[in-house]
Amino acid sequence: MAVYSQASQAQVYKATAPMVDAQNVEKTFHRNPVLRGVSMQVRKGEVVAIIGPSGSGKTTFLRCLNHLEKINGGRIYIDGELMGYREQPDGRLVEDSESNIARMRAQIGMVFQRFNLFAHLTALQNVMEAPIQVKHMPRQMAEEQARELLRKVGLEYKADAYPSRLSGGQQQRVAIARALAMDPKLMLFDEATSALDPELVGEVLKVMRQLAEEGMTMVVVTHEMGFAREVADRVIFMDGGYIVEQGSPDQVINHPTQERTQNFLRKVL
Repeated sequence: MAVYSQASQAQVYKATAPMVDAQNVEKTFHRNPVLRGVSMQVRKGEVVAIIGPSGSGKTTFLRCLNHLEKINGGRIYIDGELMGYREQPDGRLVEDSESNIARMRAQIGMVFQRFNLFAHLTALQNVMEAPIQVKHMPRQMAEEQARELLRKVGLEYKADAYPSRLSGGQQQRVAIARALAMDPKLMLFDEATSALDPELVGEVLKVMRQLAEEGMTMVVVTHEMGFAREVADRVIFMDGGYIVEQGSPDQVINHPTQERTQNFLRKVL
C-alpha cells in the first residue's frame, strides 16, 4: 500500500480542490454572531450568486473569503490553500504572515459597492497601479495591459479621464478592469451595482456577464435577481448568518422551498 506524506497529500488536494472551500465559517462582531457555521464550495469556473436581506451576513462572508475580515471559527481554503492562517501540528490555527496573506489576496479580485478609485489618478493609471506596485511589472507592459483591459470593459476612450469625470457606471467598470489587472483566479463582487443609478446598472452587468462567459470563477453578492437568474450557475440564499437554501437559479428563485426564501423573494421580485 502506498504511503503518502502530508506534503504529497496537500499537493493532491490542491490539484483537485474547488476554488473556494468554506468550512463551518463563524464570525462575530462585539459578541454578535454574523456568520453561524457557513459552509459552501465554489468550483473552478462556477458563478455563484448570494442573495438575501440586508444584515444576513452576505458581505461579511465575502470579506472573509479574502481575509479582509478575520474569521472566529472554521476554515476557508482558496484553490486548495488555507486562507489567512497556518495549521500547527496539533491542529490549531495561527495567523499567517502578512506577506503570505498578501500573496493569496493578490490572486483574488474584489469589486466593492463603492468604486474606491484613486481620485488623483486617471482611469489608465488606476488600472496600472497594482501591477506595477505589487507585481513589479514594467511600466510599459502595465500600460499596454491596462489599455487592453479598458478596451475590454468598453472604456478605452476614457483612459485619460479622472474618476470625477466618469459616471458611476464608468467608474465601476474601471474598478473591474483594475481588479482584472492582477490576473485573479477568483473574482468577488459585493453589490457592484447597488450604488448606481438604474440606467447605469446594465453596463456593469454586461461586463460581469462577459467575465462569466469567459469562465471566470465568481462569487457575486447581489440584489439583481435578473443577473442571478440568467448568469449564475448556483444561487445561495442567506438570512440570519445561515445558508437557508441553495440550488440552481430555477430552484431557488422560481421554486423556493423555504418560507424565509419565499418571503424575501416576494418583496424583491
